[in-house]
Amino acid sequence: MAIETAPLMFKTTVEKYGERTAMRKKEYGLWRDISWNAYYEQAGCVGAALISMGLEKGDCVSIIGDNCPEWVIIDMGVQCAGGTAVGVYATNAWPQVAYVLGNSDSKFFFVENEEQLDKWLQFRDKAPRLKKVIVWDLEGLRHFEDEMVMTFDDILEMGRGVLDKDSQPFESRMARVVPEDVSMLIYTSGTTGPPKGAMLTHRNLMWMGQAITTENPMDDEDEVLSFLPLCHVFEQLFSVMGHITHGYTVNFIENLETVTDNMIEVSPTVGYAVPRIWEKYLSAVYIRMSDATRLKRLVFGLALKTGKKRASLMMDFKPVPGTLEFFYNLAHFVVFRKLKERMGFDRMRIAYSGAAPISPDVLHFFQSIGVNLVEGYGQTEGTGVTCVSRVGKVKFGTVGPPITGTEIKIADDGEILVKSPSVFKGYYQNPEATAETIQDGWLYSGDVGEIDVDGYLKITDRKKDIIVTAGGKNITPQYIENKLKFSPYINDAVVIGDQRKFITALIMIDEDNVVKFAQDNKVQFSTYKDLTKSPEINKLIRKEVTDVNETLARVEQIKKFTILPKKLYEEDGEVTPTMKVKRNYVNEAFGDLIEAMYKWPKG
Repeated sequence: MAIETAPLMFKTTVEKYGERTAMRKKEYGLWRDISWNAYYEQAGCVGAALISMGLEKGDCVSIIGDNCPEWVIIDMGVQCAGGTAVGVYATNAWPQVAYVLGNSDSKFFFVENEEQLDKWLQFRDKAPRLKKVIVWDLEGLRHFEDEMVMTFDDILEMGRGVLDKDSQPFESRMARVVPEDVSMLIYTSGTTGPPKGAMLTHRNLMWMGQAITTENPMDDEDEVLSFLPLCHVFEQLFSVMGHITHGYTVNFIENLETVTDNMIEVSPTVGYAVPRIWEKYLSAVYIRMSDATRLKRLVFGLALKTGKKRASLMMDFKPVPGTLEFFYNLAHFVVFRKLKERMGFDRMRIAYSGAAPISPDVLHFFQSIGVNLVEGYGQTEGTGVTCVSRVGKVKFGTVGPPITGTEIKIADDGEILVKSPSVFKGYYQNPEATAETIQDGWLYSGDVGEIDVDGYLKITDRKKDIIVTAGGKNITPQYIENKLKFSPYINDAVVIGDQRKFITALIMIDEDNVVKFAQDNKVQFSTYKDLTKSPEINKLIRKEVTDVNETLARVEQIKKFTILPKKLYEEDGEVTPTMKVKRNYVNEAFGDLIEAMYKWPKG
């Protein structure tokens, strides 16, 4: 019988592994191990203390902070106490934090440090439901006193006292958690409006913890590196759901600046990241090779050519000739093996890209060098994963078949519909949005796609993003944007053209690669804006756009482009925490640049 609640799964895994390492965190240059027993003991203390302070079954508890053991300990403590965990992006400004706490009716608020506590202080008078705020990193707060604030150590001590006196209330609360209870609220990124709280049940989470590893198995010998936001379903899949299901080790990064160093130190067996991260790794390879000797560039080019031939055959489900396999193995031994070691990918059995579309060319590159990078597709409302490719069965341009137990179909207008035990319960306190999203048991994804003869799903675009030109032609901007993003000089792009006579694009340059190009070619600049206005850089980007245009139908081709004169930041509301450009915001904020492209003759 399948275990269908997080507390029961957690307890079962702890009983199995005990003193084995559950998590590691690097502090002051050393990796610190946390056992399953210690994880469970601290989560129990958090849960028992919250119950003693008035947490009722189903109450929400919000958590804000960067990835660390405390975050998931609190998460599991809340769930074991019958509460609902609510993650808040650490980069959110205080009005956004206030919105999530208010919308979720949170009773308790766990914050990482002084920076996050300051956000609460901005709206404390507007959050009357909060009973306590708990801080786990006290740097700069040693002498801070407030009757509403307590430390993480205080809550652990309180919990131990409660459990020593009588553990029955806590154990009883754990036992009363049922599969249909809401385990967590995950707030959508809000690319088109205020975020909505997606209610994921214990059954959703525990089913997905097993389903994601049915075709691509994981076990207790695996290791992962946790660095994506823990309040996003993608990171939850691996740092919480899969972790308590399979008992592997989760390694937490020091900080976002040390991801590449920590990746090399840990060398995880399973990797996962959003497309922007994989694109950055690819760009780093090209930067490194551009500085290499002529001989090294020649050897790398030959090896990559061999790898791409092999990957193309495999991704087309065609046999690889013995001669090609021999030369690939030689290329792997001489070139790719060392390259993967330098990136920390040498033990990586499988790697996933998710949370946003990735260019097929990026997938092709990693498959060519021997990294089994596959694309997963899903949304928060489907507990993260609907389709995923299997190792050795990756198909070019698709996101793979549905995971076992999930059914998909295409509506008359092209929208992808999903039926699965992973489909969420609905949006918190928003029955209207729930009714629009779930109809007759089917989740309306908002994405447009098609299913091929092998049952593999191809995503063409977001339904709301499809462009209809003035001539009545339907254009899928995502397809064009992904082609542009494969260029080492283009970080992102927004294709424009709805109700217009021709297609244009706003281009965001890849700063590292473009700066290097500028230095190598003696292009003078002093600021980022100078760089984007440089005739030489515009000529460079024009060549990249022209190369992409040659692969497109005439109606899809980009007639004009403009390089954005500033970098886009999450803090400014321009991109989501998973690095997706907020199309509506960019269209509005840079409306003058867009209009200028349509006022002048096509160049």
